[in-house]
Amino acid sequence: MVGIDNVRVSRWLVDNIDGLNPPFQYLPIEGGRSNLTYRVVDDKGFAVVLRRPPLDHVLATAHDVAREFKIISAVGKTDVPVPRALGLCLDATVNSAPFYVMSFVDGAVLDSPASADLLTVDLRRSASESLVDVLAELHQVDIDGIGLGDLARRTGYVERQLKRWSTQWSQSKTRDFPAVEHAERLLREQIPEQLGVSIVHGDYRFGNCLTDVATGNITAVLDWELCTLGDPLADLGHLGVVWTDPGSGLPRHNDPTGAPGFPTFDQIVRRYATRTGRDVSNIAFYRAFAAWRLAIISEGVYARYLYGAMGDNNVDLAVLKNGTEVLATTALNSLSEAPR
Repeated sequence: MVGIDNVRVSRWLVDNIDGLNPPFQYLPIEGGRSNLTYRVVDDKGFAVVLRRPPLDHVLATAHDVAREFKIISAVGKTDVPVPRALGLCLDATVNSAPFYVMSFVDGAVLDSPASADLLTVDLRRSASESLVDVLAELHQVDIDGIGLGDLARRTGYVERQLKRWSTQWSQSKTRDFPAVEHAERLLREQIPEQLGVSIVHGDYRFGNCLTDVATGNITAVLDWELCTLGDPLADLGHLGVVWTDPGSGLPRHNDPTGAPGFPTFDQIVRRYATRTGRDVSNIAFYRAFAAWRLAIISEGVYARYLYGAMGDNNVDLAVLKNGTEVLATTALNSLSEAPR
């Protein structure tokens, strides 16, 4: 299995994770384009999940699985639904890179327009409300109380992110694309005052959650790789980039919204404001910021697939390349709507 040293990893699992019985099957979980994720099934059919970094071309600040393990361990103490952290391996001789193991949680990943069909029309609103309610719960977690007060600086979130992602752009870009730099300049000119601090997931959407399609409830929030401390409206703005209002146009390829029954993004924003009491009047800026950042992430994903770091040759590179361009344009368009 690509990315797994079967003998050494199996030995580590037996020695470090209670209740697992070899031999193991390692089944890649498709859909993720950051850390590599596997469902590990033992000889009794019991499953856990293993995550490790990509195989190559990893930027210094990216794909820190130890940090991700720390986060889900801490968030697991709250009412925010996350998989249970089971074990962390920092010994690179076991599998050439660190990895961690977490519990397997039942639920559907709603990560495409077609996945909307997994929910009845009536449950689509319920699932959307659960999604925003979980986000509101996350943003009200006592970060010191769960041991994440030292995860990152608490102030200057947007400034920090602009610095980080502009550096990532310079390191991972595969071509010149001035729209990204232009959007960055405009964002720097319009940075709002940060109103509070919270855990920021960094990539919050249906596609990074598990949903119980029988009830519409979110059963787990996944993919904490980009999590930090900062401005909670960044998560809401990010959700606005991937969200498609029903009937407004073609939905994004990795999101179910846009189908009948889902609420509009304005309704999502209003529910979030009601649940948290936060001022959301400048959400257009945060949507622009999220689109700009996603453009850079998209370029990094494109570069990793281009150079073979993700171990998958059956990906449409043109779609990934175009994603960077579409997102940069979205950022510029959203900035034109932001109050000045």
